[in-house]
Amino acid sequence: MDPQNLEKINEILDSDVAIREKIKEQVVDLDRKTRTLSGILNKIHSTRSEHMAALLDTARPVLESCRETTAALANIIPENQFWRWREMWQNSLRNAVFSATLIEYLSSGALLSLPGVAETLGIRSEWQGRFALPAEDYLHGVISLVNELSRLAVNAVTLGDFEQPIKISLFVKDLFAGFAMLNLKNDTLRRRYDSLKYDIKKIEEVVYDVSLRKLAPSAKEQS
Repeated sequence: MDPQNLEKINEILDSDVAIREKIKEQVVDLDRKTRTLSGILNKIHSTRSEHMAALLDTARPVLESCRETTAALANIIPENQFWRWREMWQNSLRNAVFSATLIEYLSSGALLSLPGVAETLGIRSEWQGRFALPAEDYLHGVISLVNELSRLAVNAVTLGDFEQPIKISLFVKDLFAGFAMLNLKNDTLRRRYDSLKYDIKKIEEVVYDVSLRKLAPSAKEQS
């Protein structure tokens, strides 16, 4: 093999190793932040509604700090190589999406859109080709949101918040209807979407029990 060709290949390999190590550093940082967020947000299951805003205020600075990491990743990735490296931070980014959507739902009762999540995480449109928020990763984060809300529906009743499960039920059913209109060709995403039926069933059981005992207004009255 031509020595010059070998030298060029070695340069490419060395460059790839350097990029990979830099990405790993930032992914470790993003993982640390999303774990911190997870620890804070897990407290929603034992926090009464009147104290929820204060809890979310402690999570927001951590979520905002993720912008530093996404910017660092965008600076590391060479132009047009996003899809080559994205698997390294894919799970971490989905966890960040989940945290962003959960905080928004608990604050406003609304779903944070894909552009809204990208803005929250500081992901800029001009980074396209280097770093972006793919629709699939956004949808995985939204499914995780539904998983968490099915837990919250149960735990809210334990804390005496009987209206929360009904609000969650209306929100989740609307989301499920939206998912049904999507052409989901990704097998993993499709399986996770199918699993939402179990979350909806769990929430419906809680709502039924609350309604039967007349502990809160019916879903029809709230819709």
